[in-house]
Amino acid sequence: MLALLEYIFYYKSTMGRTAYFTNEQFVAAALKIAAASGPAAVTIAAVAGEVGAPVGSVYHRFLSRDTLLAEAWLSVVSSFQKDFLEILENGDGLNAALHTPRWVRLHPTEARILLLYRREELAERSWANNLKEKTHRITRDLNYAIRNYVVRISGKYDQATADRVIFAIIDVPYAAVIRYIRQGKKPPKKVDDYIQQTYTTIMERKK
Repeated sequence: MLALLEYIFYYKSTMGRTAYFTNEQFVAAALKIAAASGPAAVTIAAVAGEVGAPVGSVYHRFLSRDTLLAEAWLSVVSSFQKDFLEILENGDGLNAALHTPRWVRLHPTEARILLLYRREELAERSWANNLKEKTHRITRDLNYAIRNYVVRISGKYDQATADRVIFAIIDVPYAAVIRYIRQGKKPPKKVDDYIQQTYTTIMERKK
């Protein structure tokens, strides 16, 4: 009730004013809190405090905590997947596999969210339809890119090759970096060498 009253007061007092806070600021704050203390620590009040904004200003942009966390999760996935898909669509499977440690080093906070927590742990309740559609589109784009890559390297799509590709470019890089993420460290350069060696072994193996 207190939060609702604060939102109403904020909304009325800021009509016609220039916005001092952005969606991106609140999303970044949510990611920072979740990465440091887990998703449960992300509350509207905590996010507002991190940014230095009134609680009502957060509610003005996000209808609920779940909506904010959903937006945060989608921003992280989109950040990772954008370059990953471009690399894979160019036919460079090894570079796609190495994208994971490179991205983790550049985005340590986001990496903790993407690789340590499931989507359901961030936003437990039903997502808005537009957010569901974004999630489905992300999944479709990934499946489409993998399918095209399999056809590109083998001349046709078959599940055995798809399984090898997924293991080499997704499962292996994830396994290689997750220990460092849990420790709050950036993956050392040797991780790239291990991923490359494993990728070569898996993808050059004859069926």
